[in-house]
Amino acid sequence: MKYKYLFIPILFIISYEVLSNSTEILNTVNFSFDIWKNSIFPSLFPFFIISHLFINYGMVELLGELLKPLMRLFKINNKCSFIFIMSILSGFPSSAIYTKKLYDEGEINEYDASKTLTFSHFSNPLFILGTLSIFLNDKKIVILILIIHYLTNIIIGLIFRGYHPVIDNSSINFKLMINNINTRISNNKSFGYNLTKAITTSIDTLLTILGTVTVFLCLTTILNNIFNFTPITKSIINGIFEMTQGLKYVSLLKVSLKIKSIISIILISFGGLSIHMQIISIISNTKIKYYPYLIARILHAIISSILLSIFYNLGI
Repeated sequence: MKYKYLFIPILFIISYEVLSNSTEILNTVNFSFDIWKNSIFPSLFPFFIISHLFINYGMVELLGELLKPLMRLFKINNKCSFIFIMSILSGFPSSAIYTKKLYDEGEINEYDASKTLTFSHFSNPLFILGTLSIFLNDKKIVILILIIHYLTNIIIGLIFRGYHPVIDNSSINFKLMINNINTRISNNKSFGYNLTKAITTSIDTLLTILGTVTVFLCLTTILNNIFNFTPITKSIINGIFEMTQGLKYVSLLKVSLKIKSIISIILISFGGLSIHMQIISIISNTKIKYYPYLIARILHAIISSILLSIFYNLGI
């Protein structure tokens, strides 16, 4: 409890920096809003709406049966396949949102949920192919980063397959799948209600993401003003706090493309404390564990950087 008093001088320092560098802070807030408006909102909002409706109309059961062989590979509840697929399409932190939704509805337990988070940390493909392509200015290396980033998630899934394993050796049961979907639809509320609920829930989540991104971007701005970081240290420290800010500084480094690419994939694989805080916020008040996710992100950063270095040296 005594450590809480350490936050008082820290808050004074932050307040002083905000007041003394108000123009820079305002520019940072505007930058965070631009990221949210131009990248986060358009890439996540449609998928949040679609996923909410999918869950209500039986897509969880459908994908659970169709992708049962894949989930056997990870020794996990087959319904987690919905989280896996939707996370690939929409990117983090949506995996936590889908996970909590299925957990709250009793479709998966706390161990399935904790385990799924470890290997469903996918960066939005539009972000990597779009924004990262602008930062690195090399389409080939960006595609390689995308492939390795996704491949490493599979490796993480295999590493964690022994974490509370669920083994289902049953064959795909199409009759059961159809019956489950019909039951889900027949017991559902009206489409208008579900759509309205999806919109309000999605906007609440996206506003929380905006707030979190803004806070961490402001913190990195304050740190940059207080400490005289070297360019490479600045890019790493900023990336640890907020991934996009770090990637922007990585693009300005006077180093080889290989070094830029390795730092970039480390930052994307870890996700930044901003993403971690969003994950913690989403799964709060549940029994879903954060620490397996944290360990997985550290492993993700290490493995992906090693793979990228190997493939880069091979000229792939």
